[in-house]
Amino acid sequence: MSFIKEILPLRQQAAVQDRWLKQRLDAIMPELLQRENIDMWIVACREYNEDPIVMSLLPATSMSARRRTILVFARDANGELKRLTLSRYGYEGFYEAPWNPDEESQDACLARLVRDYNPQRIGLNYSRTFAFGDGLSYSERDYILAALGSAYAPRVVSAEGLCVGWLERRLPEEITAYKRLVEIGHDIIGRAFSTDVIHPGITTTDDVVWWMRQTMADAGLSAWFQPTVDIQARERSFQFIESPCLTIQPGDLLHCDMGFHYLGLATDQQQHGYILRAGESDAPAGLRAALVDGNALQDIHLQEMQVGRTGNEVLRAVLKQAKAAGIRAQVYSHPLGYHGHAAGPLIGLWDQQNQVAGIGDYPLYDDTVYSIELNALKKVPEWGDQDARIMLEEDAALSGGLMRWLDGRQEALHLIG
Repeated sequence: MSFIKEILPLRQQAAVQDRWLKQRLDAIMPELLQRENIDMWIVACREYNEDPIVMSLLPATSMSARRRTILVFARDANGELKRLTLSRYGYEGFYEAPWNPDEESQDACLARLVRDYNPQRIGLNYSRTFAFGDGLSYSERDYILAALGSAYAPRVVSAEGLCVGWLERRLPEEITAYKRLVEIGHDIIGRAFSTDVIHPGITTTDDVVWWMRQTMADAGLSAWFQPTVDIQARERSFQFIESPCLTIQPGDLLHCDMGFHYLGLATDQQQHGYILRAGESDAPAGLRAALVDGNALQDIHLQEMQVGRTGNEVLRAVLKQAKAAGIRAQVYSHPLGYHGHAAGPLIGLWDQQNQVAGIGDYPLYDDTVYSIELNALKKVPEWGDQDARIMLEEDAALSGGLMRWLDGRQEALHLIG
């Protein structure tokens, strides 16, 4: 049985997610349509070929689109938002159902709604920049344009900003709940990097990876990527290796990367542990100093995360400050939300440290969540001045114009042994 407590039963999880969805549809959706100056947003996809945004718009008990699912968000002449579904299987309480399959075809109903609302700008999900805004398949595009006809097809615009805005924006209630998700992740890492799991000289990195994966599954959490555990050390024949089967030894600096979904939201975290040698009560001073550099880089990063700045502007500001502070830094942070690598601005990629074209040009908005992911390189005297790379990833929220950690951060190495 998992040591993790207070994971809600599935029925309660669904109730929480549905409550959030109603609040989001009522509060966030009208604001975004106005912000993007779109009068009607049409989201259409078919079963098992879902648009990446559609599941975030459906109740928690929806496992997929059904046949062809069409959602329509339309502002009427008074500016009031109407939420409609053209589906044989309705979503009572979330969307009105204006389509009667016994009286008209699905495309005829869509054409009728467009005529009735007479939108000047019709948003469809296509984008060259964001995968999240490019979910409309080729054939569904043809289907919708044929329904719109020559009078309305020229009014189609990209709904890229709507897609990204909807996915990235968090309710205050979601941000509050996020703290618990991140706390659970810290609990898993803390247990993994302890003698409860690791027996030096016996346990392998792969053992710890699968312990993490099994622990998440046993608790009812869904990993969104395979966790990793890797080693840095002095005397061994490598400096930094990711391998599924390395035996963990005294003197090793461990690093893990893990993330999961719970309540529809994703986490992403990285921390370090140190395997004590005989006679040691703490990690070498050089490794502790390297972690201090990593924490300083985190501080700089959070200070530069300001509403209205683009991801690329934040990246350049962080790296400039880090260089001035003598920190050898890389930054590759990303949004969190319904997805692990979620919608919103990228702040660097590990192989793109000047800018990330397109996605990095998107601005930061308030009420969003980010994975602050970075590394700092520092020489370790106890390792003969060999470099150690401190790779940290902690989750933080941008709310009220300020960045804050959702559940703190690592400021001391996990000590094992």
